[in-house]
Amino acid sequence: MKRIQYHQYGGPEVMRLEDFEPTPPSPGEVLVRVRAAAANPMDWGIRSGAMKMVTGRKFPRALGHDFAGVVEAVGEGVTRFTVGDEVLGGASIKASGAFAEMVLAAEKGLVRKPAELSFEEAAAIPTVGLTALQAVVKKGELRPGQSVFVNGCLGGVGRAAAQIALAHGASVGGSCRATATQDARDLGLDPIVGFDFDPTALVGRFDLVVDTAGTLPADAAKRMLKPGGRIVGIHPTPVNIAKSALPGPYHVLIARPVTEDLAEVARAAGRGELRVPVARAVPLSGAIAALTELERNGTPKGGKLIIAVE
Repeated sequence: MKRIQYHQYGGPEVMRLEDFEPTPPSPGEVLVRVRAAAANPMDWGIRSGAMKMVTGRKFPRALGHDFAGVVEAVGEGVTRFTVGDEVLGGASIKASGAFAEMVLAAEKGLVRKPAELSFEEAAAIPTVGLTALQAVVKKGELRPGQSVFVNGCLGGVGRAAAQIALAHGASVGGSCRATATQDARDLGLDPIVGFDFDPTALVGRFDLVVDTAGTLPADAAKRMLKPGGRIVGIHPTPVNIAKSALPGPYHVLIARPVTEDLAEVARAAGRGELRVPVARAVPLSGAIAALTELERNGTPKGGKLIIAVE
C-alpha cells in the first residue's frame, strides 16, 4: 500500500509517497480502502509540528484527515459497519493517514456515505461540514426565522455555514471578495458585502454573526447584532478563547468530531442542502505537488483539493 507520510516535522518538502503496511483494525476501529481524500489547512498545520504536544514525536507520521471510501475490515465490537459499506469521515488527529490507499479510523469517526454523493463530493464534507454545523446550530443556537451573517461566506466553512443556516430556515447575508458576489447571490444570500465593508448599514440586523474568516473586528460584529444576538468565531486562538470566557455575545468554537453531527451533515449533503465544491482532483501519485501548491499559493481556489485514489 502507498500513503503520504513524513519523517520529521516541517514544510511541504518533508512529504514522501512511500510504502506502508496497513495494520488490522483494533477493537472499535475500521479499516477503509480510500477512494477520495480532501485537503484541509489543519493537515499542514499538523505536519509542521503545530500540534506536536498531541501528535508526539514518533515517525514516520501519516498525513490527511478527511476521506471517503469502502470498508475493508472491522475490528472487534464494531456494529455499525460491515465489509463493503461506503463511508465518509475522518482519521484521528494523532494518527491521520487519509492520503493513502488504506486508512484506519475509529468507528465513531465514520458515517455511511449517501448514495447521492460521489466519493469525491463525500470526502470534501467532514471537517467543513462539522465545523459549520456546530458553529451555526450548536454554538450559535440558530432558530428558524432568524437572520445570520457569515463573514467569509464563500470559504470552505463559510459556504457550508451559509447553506446550513438557509436549510434551517434562516435568512443569510455575508461577506466575500467583490469579484465573487454573484456566487454568494446564487447561494441565496442577501445582503452581500465586501470584506472591507462598513458595518454602519448593517447595525442591529442579525441574530447571529459567524466569523469564519477570522477578520471581523469584534466591535463591528457587536454593532451588527440584534439584542440578545450571538457572535461565533471558529478560530480558537488563546486571545479568542479568553474573549469567549468574558461576559458578552462572543463565543469561540472548538470543533469536535461528534458522530451524530457528522451524520446530520451527511444527510444534508445527500438531500442537496449542503454542497462543498471540488476545485481540483489529482491522483495519489500527484498529490504532493498539488498539496505543496495549495499550501504555498492557495490554489486551487473556489473549492476543495481532492486526492482521488484508484
